[in-house]
Amino acid sequence: MAAARWVGAAAGLGSRFCRMMVKDHNLTPQQCFHRLVERKPFLPPAVWHNAVRGMFIQTQDTPNPNSLKFIPGKEVLESRTMEFSNPAAAFCSPLARQLFKIEGVKSVFFGPDFITITKESEDLDWNLLKPDIYATIMDFFASGLPVVTDEAPRADTGASEDDDEVVLMIKELLDTRIRPTVQEDGGDVIYKGFEDGIVQLKLQGSCTSCPSSIITLKNGIQNMLQFYIPEVEGVEQVVDDDDDVEKEANST
Repeated sequence: MAAARWVGAAAGLGSRFCRMMVKDHNLTPQQCFHRLVERKPFLPPAVWHNAVRGMFIQTQDTPNPNSLKFIPGKEVLESRTMEFSNPAAAFCSPLARQLFKIEGVKSVFFGPDFITITKESEDLDWNLLKPDIYATIMDFFASGLPVVTDEAPRADTGASEDDDEVVLMIKELLDTRIRPTVQEDGGDVIYKGFEDGIVQLKLQGSCTSCPSSIITLKNGIQNMLQFYIPEVEGVEQVVDDDDDVEKEANST
C-alpha cells in the first residue's frame, strides 16, 4: 500500500480546515482515493470513432476490473449522477434500458459526462462487449431522446436548512473534494446520514463491487473526513436491499 499523508485545508470549508498535501509523488489531491493503494497503472484511454456517425467514444479503465468507463464526449447528466443496479431500476432511462439489453451488462451508472458499465463476471471479455456498447451509446445520442425522463427520482444530498454545522461541513467536503475524485474513476459516493459520529455513505458505479472499495472508504474518505472534522469518528457503507440480496447470493 502506497504511503500517503494528507495535510492542510480545503478552500471554502472554513477556519477548521487546513491545507492538504500528498507526499507520494504519484498522487495528487485530484486523483481518486483508489490510488492510495498500490496497483498497476491503467492502460492509456482508448478512443473509438465511427467516421459515419462522427462521434468519438473514449474508454477508461477503473480500479474495478469488471467496470469500464465510457466517455461519449457529450453531456450525460449535467452535474448529478444516477445508478441503475438492475433492468427494473432503469424504468426512467431509455439509454439505461437499451444498455441492459446487451448480454453481460450487470449495472449501469451515469455521471456528468461519462457512463460506467459493470459486467456480470470476470470471465466476460470486454472486447466482446464493447462493440455493442459503443453502438448503443451512439444510436441513442443520435436519436435525440433524453437520457432520463421527468419521472426519474432525484437523490437530494445537498445542503438543507435542517442540517447542523457538522453535517453541512461533511456534505461540503464530500461535494468539493471527495466526490469529484471518486467520479474520475467511474464511481461516486453519496451521503446518506450522520449518527453518533458515524458518516453513512453509499458507494456507486465502479466503486460498488470494487475489490479495493473498503480501503477507499476507510483509508481515503474516512481519514480525510476525520482530519477536517473532529466530530467524525468513522464511516460505514450503506447498501440497498438489492445489494444485500446480491451479496447473499454471491456468498452462497
